[in-house]
Amino acid sequence: MKNLIPIFVILLLTACGQKDAAPEKVANNTDQPDVVILNTAQLKNAGIQTGQIENQNIAEVIRVNGSIDVPPQNMVSISMPLGGYLRSTKLLPGMHVSKGEAIAEMEDQQYIQMQQDYLTIKAKLEFAQREYLRQKELNQSQASSNKVFQQAEADYKTLRISLGALAEKLSLININASRLTERNISRKINIYSPITGFVSKVNVNIGKYVNPSDVLFELVNPTDIHLNLKVFEKDLPKLAIGQKLKAYSNNFPEKKYDCEIILISKDLSTDHLAEVHSHFENYDQALIPGMYMNAEIQVNNNRSSTVPDEALVDFEGKQYIFFSIGPGRFKMTLVESGKSESGSTEIKHPETLSGKPIVIKGAYTLLMKLKNKADE
Repeated sequence: MKNLIPIFVILLLTACGQKDAAPEKVANNTDQPDVVILNTAQLKNAGIQTGQIENQNIAEVIRVNGSIDVPPQNMVSISMPLGGYLRSTKLLPGMHVSKGEAIAEMEDQQYIQMQQDYLTIKAKLEFAQREYLRQKELNQSQASSNKVFQQAEADYKTLRISLGALAEKLSLININASRLTERNISRKINIYSPITGFVSKVNVNIGKYVNPSDVLFELVNPTDIHLNLKVFEKDLPKLAIGQKLKAYSNNFPEKKYDCEIILISKDLSTDHLAEVHSHFENYDQALIPGMYMNAEIQVNNNRSSTVPDEALVDFEGKQYIFFSIGPGRFKMTLVESGKSESGSTEIKHPETLSGKPIVIKGAYTLLMKLKNKADE
């Protein structure tokens, strides 16, 4: 009987110790719906890391789209001012041409007629000039009447005007009148490229007769190729000439092209969009007129309070941040986020988080733990 009393006392003390341990387990929990508690093992597995809110330069990014464009002065339509038959050409769309290069050969009997008329008038002009000078000398010595002298002068000036006009017409078909003689009259003429660039369109074939209004070829000079962007009206005040941007295509989004805004249109479309023209700092031959492009424009580059993107969690359409309130204890708080850039996001009204250890890794693990707690 004496041995049973100590055993009873031990059992009683053990039971009391178990009752005392239960409140310690409850103490690790909380009735606060925005606080989550992790034990040592959970904390280790979650990979929680904390840090401080930081101040850094962050810019708002405007994302727009548009297409590659070429200014009118860099697009050339080649036509034949006097018409004619296309005798030969080697041009194909995409082919490179150099300024002054012969790109086609034309022929027509009117070219012969014009050269003949020029040489004929030139010969008559030489005679008329000698007659004019002779009559001028005779008139000065009163050996010739004024009427005869005036007629000789009029004939000379008329022929000189006709010769000059024909010389200009010949220059339209690339014939140098000053080098024209009766021995080098030709029925063929060459068409030369006025720019260095590439062929955009070929609208004719060998043997076709073209009228003066017909466009034979279209050439593009890519040196001034630019990007034509469509920007919403609300974003226009944020842009300025000289502002930098980065452009990229849908096919190669990882390849960025540096551009600079050179012109902002003052007209709006029916969709309240304005054209913003930007120039490529380095031309790439892969950029073709008409190609669809995307662009990112950084605006309002100000110093802001930021946290890493991983620190923000989305829950029921709102954004939250966790911060440590003790060993293994974290509190979730609602925040208002702003601009994002390079993996960081601006936090508006950051004074409530100043100096607090913010969870910068493992925030979503804490959110899942908090949601599971709410479901229990």
